[in-house]
Amino acid sequence: MRHSLRPHPDSRCDAVRAVQVEAVRRPGNVLRLDYVASGRIADLLVPAAAEPVRADKLWEHTVFEVFVRRPGEPGYVEFNFAPSGAWAAYRFASQRRGMSNLEEFDEIPMMLDLGMSSLSLGVTLKLGMLSDFADGAPWSVGISTIIEESSGRKSYWALAHPQGKADFHHPESFALDLPPVNAT
Repeated sequence: MRHSLRPHPDSRCDAVRAVQVEAVRRPGNVLRLDYVASGRIADLLVPAAAEPVRADKLWEHTVFEVFVRRPGEPGYVEFNFAPSGAWAAYRFASQRRGMSNLEEFDEIPMMLDLGMSSLSLGVTLKLGMLSDFADGAPWSVGISTIIEESSGRKSYWALAHPQGKADFHHPESFALDLPPVNAT
């Protein structure tokens, strides 16, 4: 199912008019995400494609993100995907606390399509390889994107924004519920 991300009320983006994400939970506890940012892509700061590597601080530039937790649980995982191919995977014990690298992931293959009017990024996450996501429990998911324009201005897009400043780690940002999928 395709979902529209909304810009945070305090951020403005002249280059991008829409960000949509298709999020599908597949058998085997796999999460498939397909992000599409539409607009004047030439007006964005998009890092050049490079060898896919794990990197920190990807949120300082254009990046696509997803946060996943089990409903009612304080801990969650966060994944960042940069158009360059760089990626990050973290575990948090609770909201912004107890951060550590998800060592179970040593690569995250991405598909990128950069055009004049759209920037698309697709990724498949095998969350079932994490013990806390291996069973058939439902997931609460937060999907977000940071867009950096060539002027350096950033806009913050998400399924839902809590009141106040943009905070993708806030419990209200986990706005998509994905039930388990029956393997047939």
